[in-house]
Amino acid sequence: MLDVRFIRENADLVKAGAAKKRMAVDIDSLLKLDDERKAIRQRLDEKKAEQNRRSSEIQRATGDEREKLLEAMRQLKSGMGEDEERLKVVMEEWQKLMLEVPNIPDISVPEGESDADNKEVRAWGEQTAFSFAPKSHVELMTALDMADFDRGTKVAGFRGYFLKNDGALLSYALWRFLSDHFVKQGGFTPMIVPSLVRREGFMGTGYLPQSEEDLYKTQDGEYLSGTAEVATMAYYMDEVVDAAALPLKFFSFSPCFRREAGSHGKDTKGLVRVHEFYKFEQVILSEASHAESVRLHEELTANAEEAVKALRIPYHVVANCGGDLGLGQVKKYDIECWMPSEGKYRETHSSSYFHDFQTRRLNIRYRDAAGDLRFAHSLNNTALATPRFLAVLVENYQQADGSIKVPDVLVPYLGKDVIKKHAA
Repeated sequence: MLDVRFIRENADLVKAGAAKKRMAVDIDSLLKLDDERKAIRQRLDEKKAEQNRRSSEIQRATGDEREKLLEAMRQLKSGMGEDEERLKVVMEEWQKLMLEVPNIPDISVPEGESDADNKEVRAWGEQTAFSFAPKSHVELMTALDMADFDRGTKVAGFRGYFLKNDGALLSYALWRFLSDHFVKQGGFTPMIVPSLVRREGFMGTGYLPQSEEDLYKTQDGEYLSGTAEVATMAYYMDEVVDAAALPLKFFSFSPCFRREAGSHGKDTKGLVRVHEFYKFEQVILSEASHAESVRLHEELTANAEEAVKALRIPYHVVANCGGDLGLGQVKKYDIECWMPSEGKYRETHSSSYFHDFQTRRLNIRYRDAAGDLRFAHSLNNTALATPRFLAVLVENYQQADGSIKVPDVLVPYLGKDVIKKHAA
């Protein structure tokens, strides 16, 4: 959420930012409502002051004078009631519009309508080449009894899956490798966080109200999260954190759920786009400094890249264009890994910074050197999402005989260097 004073003082900049993100929001109507909101509050304050003054006069008055003062008080209260009712309506409309105002993208964000317009920043590794026609991860994992998609659909419905045998063990190995990778780096607080989260966390991180159709909701009013970011960010909601502890860095894990609304017909079989998955997320709270946000954004992205490099998977990094940014993101990178069966890169990691957009909504603050309360800045990055990354891994490491070579860094965790078909 942006400060309404900032919006008022920089209306043209905010409008330009919304246009760059291809988001429609009526800034003029918001400012008009804000004028009315302030005018009503001023009237109410004046009437409350008058009410206090007249209460004192009534206590001292007698006879007809007292009756006149009481009648004037009744009229004053009636007028206040009308203003209070109008203020409720105005505040509801004002809050709705405030929640729709997108954060302003950084000047370095490319122009564009969709992910097709994202710009490559760098690439690493040569695209995996084979002397044979590469198979898809669905074919490979089914043949090696690593996954069962048909029974997954039978049991869990559309986009359901079972990981089994070496498919399950390979997922465990990835989790353990990545956990060790980040713990050894130091500076991160490991956390297992809730995936069932109250509405306030989703409002604060910007997933509501815009993305409600993509969330599963319980009968008790909570939501199932599609990322550990939501619970991790809500951890310090309505708190003042210690400035000396900044930046606060978290390495969070949770089960995740996503309805994949609007993606009908895309990746209908396999592990790339599923309803239930698991994610490790890097989340940072930092001081309110653009330079620090930029530095930490590059650091988070580099952390994720190091893990992909260790697994020897070819990838490139793209800067997301304006039309491919979310409501609160100032800038975002996607790491896209090479998918041999498709002959293209597919997104596996995202890395974003938000300035104080999320922390203002969540009311996460710290005291700066002058003792003033400031909203912290926030950042997050997908450290690993499974089972999607399994699809990337098995396709890049497939062998001509249908087996899967195990990346060197995973051999100690899996206990084998090749995944082969079990003998009947």
